[in-house]
Amino acid sequence: MQEKSSTSSQDPASLQDAAVPPAPSARDTASGSAGGITPDPAPEVTVMPSLEDLLKAAELKAAEHHDAWLRAKAEGENIRRRAQEDIGKAGKFAVERFSGELLAVKDSLEAALASDNQSAEHLKEGVELTLRQLVAAFEKSGLAEISPLGQKFDPNFHQAIGQIEAPDDSTEANTVLSVLQKGYALHGRVIRPALVMVSKAKAAPAA
Repeated sequence: MQEKSSTSSQDPASLQDAAVPPAPSARDTASGSAGGITPDPAPEVTVMPSLEDLLKAAELKAAEHHDAWLRAKAEGENIRRRAQEDIGKAGKFAVERFSGELLAVKDSLEAALASDNQSAEHLKEGVELTLRQLVAAFEKSGLAEISPLGQKFDPNFHQAIGQIEAPDDSTEANTVLSVLQKGYALHGRVIRPALVMVSKAKAAPAA
């Protein structure tokens, strides 16, 4: 009973001092809000572009694409025009090189005709020289001669205009026995088949 009365008899001022927290210091007050508590940072706010801004951006992008398309179209037209010009020039001047080779042949023929009192031997030599020049011009231009004497008849390169008897039994049928006119092929493509006579098929022996 005596101990209980001693507790209740304590000074009220001392009880009040024990219940009140200490005041914040000047440093705590300066560094934050009242009571020294630092508030959370404000969240970032994302600003969405307006419909007007989106429309302007789309219009600019469309204009860029349109300009690029116009440039590509113009370049395509230029390429097509240049290709057509090249094709036209190629067709027009396709025989330019061959024509230059033939000029030497023409010069030789004119020189032979202009010469007076030529002997037959000199005339023959001039013709042979001219022929060699012409053959060389043909070879440079890819023009090959087709002279199939003794070969098997080939309708892709030869044109038979008749048949004749074979000179011996060893000659097979459809063998070219005579070339009436030589053929020519340009880079492997026949431009004139050779006119030929071929051997007849052998007659079957009588029973």
